[in-house]
Amino acid sequence: MRLKRFGSKKRPYYRIVVMDSRQAPSSKTIDEVGQYHPVENKEKQVIVDAAKVKSWLAKGVQPSATVKQLLNKQGITIDRTVQE
Repeated sequence: MRLKRFGSKKRPYYRIVVMDSRQAPSSKTIDEVGQYHPVENKEKQVIVDAAKVKSWLAKGVQPSATVKQLLNKQGITIDRTVQE
Protein backbone atom coordinates (compact mmCIF):
# COMPACT_ATOMS: atom_id res chain seq x y z
CA MET A 1 0.00 0.00 0.00
CA ARG A 2 1.55 3.26 -1.10
CA LEU A 3 0.88 6.73 -2.48
CA LYS A 4 0.43 7.41 -6.19
CA ARG A 5 0.99 11.07 -7.18
CA PHE A 6 -1.44 13.08 -9.29
CA GLY A 7 -2.07 16.79 -9.76
CA SER A 8 -0.16 19.64 -11.29
CA LYS A 9 3.06 21.36 -10.36
CA LYS A 10 2.92 22.70 -6.77
CA ARG A 11 -0.67 21.34 -6.35
CA PRO A 12 -0.13 17.63 -5.73
CA TYR A 13 -2.66 15.14 -4.51
CA TYR A 14 -2.16 11.46 -3.91
CA ARG A 15 -4.24 8.32 -4.06
CA ILE A 16 -3.65 5.64 -1.47
CA VAL A 17 -3.45 2.48 -3.55
CA VAL A 18 -2.70 -1.21 -3.22
CA MET A 19 0.00 -2.24 -5.70
CA ASP A 20 2.49 -4.99 -6.28
CA SER A 21 5.78 -3.73 -4.83
CA ARG A 22 7.69 -4.98 -7.86
CA GLN A 23 5.77 -2.71 -10.25
CA ALA A 24 6.64 0.85 -11.25
CA PRO A 25 4.88 3.63 -9.30
CA SER A 26 2.96 4.69 -12.41
CA SER A 27 1.74 1.18 -13.27
CA LYS A 28 -1.73 -0.30 -12.83
CA THR A 29 -3.12 -0.49 -9.31
CA ILE A 30 -4.93 -3.40 -7.69
CA ASP A 31 -7.29 -1.24 -5.58
CA GLU A 32 -7.72 2.38 -4.51
CA VAL A 33 -8.48 2.78 -0.80
CA GLY A 34 -8.24 6.53 -0.21
CA GLN A 35 -6.92 9.97 -1.08
CA TYR A 36 -4.45 12.41 0.45
CA HIS A 37 -4.51 16.15 -0.34
CA PRO A 38 -1.55 17.77 1.50
CA VAL A 39 -2.46 21.36 0.50
CA GLU A 40 -6.09 21.20 1.75
CA ASN A 41 -7.50 22.00 5.21
CA LYS A 42 -6.78 19.50 7.99
CA GLU A 43 -10.34 18.10 7.83
CA LYS A 44 -10.15 17.42 4.08
CA GLN A 45 -6.55 16.18 3.83
CA VAL A 46 -7.10 12.43 4.21
CA ILE A 47 -10.09 10.48 2.91
CA VAL A 48 -9.91 6.74 3.61
CA ASP A 49 -12.27 3.79 3.13
CA ALA A 50 -11.55 2.12 6.47
CA ALA A 51 -13.28 -1.15 5.59
CA LYS A 52 -11.14 -1.64 2.48
CA VAL A 53 -7.95 -0.72 4.35
CA LYS A 54 -8.66 -3.18 7.17
CA SER A 55 -9.48 -5.98 4.73
CA TRP A 56 -6.24 -5.43 2.78
CA LEU A 57 -4.20 -5.25 5.99
CA ALA A 58 -5.80 -8.52 7.11
CA LYS A 59 -4.63 -10.09 3.82
CA GLY A 60 -1.04 -9.11 4.62
CA VAL A 61 -0.53 -5.89 2.64
CA GLN A 62 2.31 -3.81 4.04
CA PRO A 63 1.81 -0.02 3.98
CA SER A 64 4.67 2.34 3.21
CA ALA A 65 5.97 4.51 6.04
CA THR A 66 4.00 7.58 4.89
CA VAL A 67 0.77 5.63 4.43
CA LYS A 68 1.24 4.08 7.86
CA GLN A 69 1.49 7.57 9.42
CA LEU A 70 -1.63 8.75 7.57
CA LEU A 71 -3.60 5.71 8.69
CA ASN A 72 -2.48 6.18 12.30
CA LYS A 73 -3.72 9.79 12.19
CA GLN A 74 -7.09 8.48 11.00
CA GLY A 75 -7.25 6.01 13.89
CA ILE A 76 -6.64 2.90 11.80
CA THR A 77 -4.05 0.79 13.59
CA ILE A 78 -1.84 -1.67 11.80
CA ASP A 79 -2.23 -4.81 13.90
CA ARG A 80 -1.27 -8.05 12.20
CA THR A 81 -2.52 -10.28 15.03
CA VAL A 82 -6.23 -9.57 14.44
CA GLN A 83 -7.72 -11.48 11.50
CA GLU A 84 -11.27 -10.70 10.34
